[in-house]
Amino acid sequence: MRYLDPKLNQTQERRRWLVATVAGAAAILLRPGLALAAVDPATVPEPKRTKAGRYLMAADVPAFMQTQGGTGKVLFLDLRTRAEAMYVGMATGIDALVPFVEHQELMTDWDAQRGIYRLEPLQDFVPEVNRRLAQKGLSKSDVVVLICRSGDRSSRGANRLADDGYTQVWSVVDGFEGDMGKDGRRSVNGWKNAGLPWSYKLERERMYFPR
Repeated sequence: MRYLDPKLNQTQERRRWLVATVAGAAAILLRPGLALAAVDPATVPEPKRTKAGRYLMAADVPAFMQTQGGTGKVLFLDLRTRAEAMYVGMATGIDALVPFVEHQELMTDWDAQRGIYRLEPLQDFVPEVNRRLAQKGLSKSDVVVLICRSGDRSSRGANRLADDGYTQVWSVVDGFEGDMGKDGRRSVNGWKNAGLPWSYKLERERMYFPR
């Protein structure tokens, strides 16, 4: 099942997340030659590359977080827009939604190159990440995992955080929805296509609100 049953409560959702984490960790340990589930930087497309060169595939995120001492030792952030989280769903285990860019309030301008309504950089991106980090009792030297739709925004977010002194930021290169296939659909890889738990149900305390 690629998504969570709407009838499941939050406790059941978390239980499924833990099961996926443990199972993923076991799978990684059994795969010979795999070093901490890291992706070879040489295989990452230029738009998804970061200054630090730390990358993960979505399918390996639960196990990677387990190797860091459990999910409590990692800050896991979703960098997509609020609309994406609401209409496309969110990965189970996300600590908070911190958009890297957002649509204009009235969405009046068009981005002809990308064929979408124009997106604007979120000015309080770094301060919001700092707040979420402190809220979890972590420091800039602790592990931070960033996920967006398909890896572009998470790479740019990782660079912004590196400039602010973060030293262990990992970008999920295939994101929540995955890369585009020849059929024009995001069906190649990504969190959803890996069959990892996700849900349309949102928790207010994890969502982004301008401050």
